Amino acid sequence: MIAFILSTLLMSNTTAAPQCKEAVPPFQLMQLPYAADALEPVISKSTIDFHYGKHLQGYVNNLNQLIKGTKFENADIITIIKESDGPIFNNAAQVWNHTFYFSTLAPNAGGAPKGKLADAINATWGSFENFQKEFNAASVSVFGSGWAWLVKDKDGKLSIVKESNAGNPITKGLTPLLTFDVWEHAYYLDYQNRRPDHVNALWNIVDWNIVEARY
Repeated sequence: MIAFILSTLLMSNTTAAPQCKEAVPPFQLMQLPYAADALEPVISKSTIDFHYGKHLQGYVNNLNQLIKGTKFENADIITIIKESDGPIFNNAAQVWNHTFYFSTLAPNAGGAPKGKLADAINATWGSFENFQKEFNAASVSVFGSGWAWLVKDKDGKLSIVKESNAGNPITKGLTPLLTFDVWEHAYYLDYQNRRPDHVNALWNIVDWNIVEARY
């Protein structure tokens, strides 16, 4: 009888006890707006699985660990990028850079921009084709790992900038519109050491609606 009463009390206490929930990390892996194989043949599913599923997830995990107990623990990612350095900056910038990059791509995309962005590109480089040539040259000539960016300044003037490693033009007061990732992990499974082929192919999956909205 006593055993039955104790058992009943324990069950009651367990039921009444508040449920412990794991704390949600401040930064989460973005959800891709397309299937992992949707960008083929430009970017293979294998590359997406590693680049998005492993590399980007790793940066997210690292960032969440690194900011614990620091002044950045509750900061937004732009603040972290602007005010941090070292490993915190590297991982925060890589989370932002990759999220921006993957969000720019789409299946059945490509072509050329329209509207005000097209006008600005033509005014700056003479034609979209000239802009592509300069952007390709910047992308291919990044030494080692890094990014090529189309950016605008506070007056809306366009330019192409190169950033090494985790570099981000936000730190220079510029607004990113488009980026190509030229870290080897972005293309090596598909193109090996043929970075120019990777860069040329990316134009076929740039979602200009997204880029134009940023302008």
